[in-house]
Amino acid sequence: MRLPVMSGVIDRRMLVNYRVDPVVMAGLLPPPFRPKLHRGFGLAGICLIRLKQIRPSFLPSWIGISSENAATRFAVEWDDGDRRREGVYIRRRDTSNWLNAMAGGRLFPGIHSHGRFRSDETDGHLDFSMRSDDGSTSVELSAGVAKSWPAGSVFESLEEASAFFAAGSLGYSATPDRTRFQGLELHCETWNVEPLAVRSVQASYFDDPSVFPKGSIHFDCALLMRGIAHEWHGKPDLCFSNAQAVATLAAVNTSGAESALHR
Repeated sequence: MRLPVMSGVIDRRMLVNYRVDPVVMAGLLPPPFRPKLHRGFGLAGICLIRLKQIRPSFLPSWIGISSENAATRFAVEWDDGDRRREGVYIRRRDTSNWLNAMAGGRLFPGIHSHGRFRSDETDGHLDFSMRSDDGSTSVELSAGVAKSWPAGSVFESLEEASAFFAAGSLGYSATPDRTRFQGLELHCETWNVEPLAVRSVQASYFDDPSVFPKGSIHFDCALLMRGIAHEWHGKPDLCFSNAQAVATLAAVNTSGAESALHR
């Protein structure tokens, strides 16, 4: 089934970002994806998004549904013929809404696991936590709206970070078939981000030393978006052949080695 254009409001979206050793990150990505590098680092993170009024665009807003959602994602690029594409590879999606969990991957792109979400927010402070029902994924975040860009980020400014993540509007989600990925593209009426000052963050996947060896990953920065009207557009599945997989792995190994040499 082809997803109709879905409309709604991003009530709150937090992008919690890590800079990652590109060789380590390359080993976690399935073909045809490879790390999109910024100043020699890969970028990965968690999108924590609360959606409201989500419905097919031809229906009125009052009929829409709301949900809290979390997505574990990597900034990636890949080849489409002789054209280089960029976006995000989404390893896992979690949601508070049982409809999303039941219909995701079937009626609309992206398999969703169900989880429990908690959020305590004021104008300047956000406390957030989620835990998946299967116990495999958890996130805890305490943050506040910042007045300036944090020192030490791989991005030199809020504007530079904003441009990098705005380019990742096209996402491909993992499926049980490792050669097929379901596509979804985010169209925002406006793109306004604020910097977040993170007091503490714990993410079970990114904190796992068996996945990210010591020294291979560091928290980098976090961004906040609020009150953004938007649309979701379904995209055809992305599939690849064995020959494409071999070529991608060879390219990743070469670029990863070169990046390691220049850090």
